[in-house]
Amino acid sequence: MKKLFSPPQILLVFIFQLFFYSPAVYSQTLTEVNSYEDDTKHVFLAVSDFNQAMVNRDKAILDLLSMEELSYGHSSGKIENKKTFIDEIIYGDFDFISTNTENQTINFSGESTAVVRHILLIEAINKGEKVSIRIGNMMVFKKQDKLWKLLARQAYKL
Repeated sequence: MKKLFSPPQILLVFIFQLFFYSPAVYSQTLTEVNSYEDDTKHVFLAVSDFNQAMVNRDKAILDLLSMEELSYGHSSGKIENKKTFIDEIIYGDFDFISTNTENQTINFSGESTAVVRHILLIEAINKGEKVSIRIGNMMVFKKQDKLWKLLARQAYKL
C-alpha cells in the first residue's frame, strides 16, 4: 500500500494549518467573547454555576468563582469574607437542597463589571429542619482572567 504523504510533507501541512487557520479562528473567538450577548451568557452561567456549587458544596468551584476580596452579605445582616463564606457552605449546618432564580436581570458597567439582581428561591436543611426561603439578591461580578467572578453579594428580605 502506497503512502499519500511522507512524514516531512505531513509536518509541512500541519505547520501551514497552524499558521494560516489558527489566527482566523482565534480572532473569531475574541470577537465572540467580547460581545455583549456572550458576556451576558457567561454571567448567567457564572450565577448558575455558583448557585449549583452551593448545593453541591463544591469548594473548588466556589473558590474559582469568588474573588479574594469577596464581601458576602446575608439577609440577616451578617457579612462574610471569601474564606468564611466558603467554610460555612462546606462545613456549616445550612445544607442547600436546591436554588432557583426568578426575574433575573444582568446589567453591565463597562466591560468588566456586571450587576445581577434576582429573587433567590432556596430549599435547604437548616440544623436538621427543612426550610424554604425566598429572598432578594444582588450580586456584583468582575471579569478576571476571562472568567466572571463574584466580588460582592447582598441578600435582602422580601
